[in-house]
Amino acid sequence: MSHFMDSDPLHGRVVAGLAKIGLALRTQQWQATGQRGLNPTQGQILTILRARPDGLSLAELAAELGVKPATASASVAALVRKRLVGKRRVSTNKRAVLIRLTATGTREADRSVAWHDMLFRAVDQLSEHQQEVLLVALLKMIRALQEDGAISQARMCVTCKYFKPYQYNDLYRPHHCDFAQAAFGTRELRLDCAEHQTTGDQDATIIWTRFNNQGAG
Repeated sequence: MSHFMDSDPLHGRVVAGLAKIGLALRTQQWQATGQRGLNPTQGQILTILRARPDGLSLAELAAELGVKPATASASVAALVRKRLVGKRRVSTNKRAVLIRLTATGTREADRSVAWHDMLFRAVDQLSEHQQEVLLVALLKMIRALQEDGAISQARMCVTCKYFKPYQYNDLYRPHHCDFAQAAFGTRELRLDCAEHQTTGDQDATIIWTRFNNQGAG
């Protein structure tokens, strides 16, 4: 093998490829939101709240963004002034406040994620099998980043107490969801599920080990 190939390891090329995709996504998001007077953080908040219609507390929102509450608070205040988000007190806890999209904010959030179409077209260039392999790889990478504390906890199947990996000897539907009481396939694994319930550390290790080992091939 040539010296050139030795100095260009596989993991380095994968990271470089992910960096290029990340740059493309940031550029597209900036173009989609910047022209409407939103900065990237404000656009991210709209996208996050779009997936959480019941709303999030400021602390939860900051965790999702990976920023300090003060930074999130400034962006939320700007969005409140733009009438894109509102604050609602929780009836069971008068001190708790949830941040939610307004009707105008929901429409803006829908426009803000229109740039996802670019990524959809790119993913569609992959076969269904390649998409499934990529999904599993993303799940593993996201979990690793969560373990390092680099990103907030995602509501993924592989960290959920309802998830029973490789419960069945079925190539297409090997997993079981205790919440839905149904078998499902690897391609149906979720990165963000509203019914997600975090499991205890010991069970989490058992679930992950079973999923990771049996899906290693």
